[in-house]
Amino acid sequence: MSADAKVQELGLELPPAPAPMGVYKPIVITGNLAYLSGHGPVKTDGSLMVGRVGDDLDLDAGYQSARQVGLTMLATLRENLGSLDRVKRVIKVLGMVNCTADFPDHPKVINGCSELFAQVWGDENGIGARSAVGMGSLPGNIPSEIEAILEIE
Repeated sequence: MSADAKVQELGLELPPAPAPMGVYKPIVITGNLAYLSGHGPVKTDGSLMVGRVGDDLDLDAGYQSARQVGLTMLATLRENLGSLDRVKRVIKVLGMVNCTADFPDHPKVINGCSELFAQVWGDENGIGARSAVGMGSLPGNIPSEIEAILEIE
């Protein structure tokens, strides 16, 4: 099944692709690679999810924020590539979690995005190498920020 059809089958609602919040491009394509800049959790109304995991957000809320980041990344890909079917595979994901110093479960938060990508592109092509790290803060107090490198056709 194609990625675009999978998004529809899963009933996923993509938020608007975000405009840059600084001096950068949301996506840079070179050869057969797409580099996605750090994305935050944009809701369908265009607003951002906010909060700090381990403080005012629990693990599940952090997970949901990372899943929303994944949906935001899908929106950027669709807007710039025309179709999610152009993505051949996820190569690398870097997930950053806005959390307290004693929060230990960064990978469990970023699973929200990784599991979404696996649903859209399958386990073989939707799961790549990954890092998940904690941060003292993130822009606008967003709970998670994620960037990725993808192989495209």
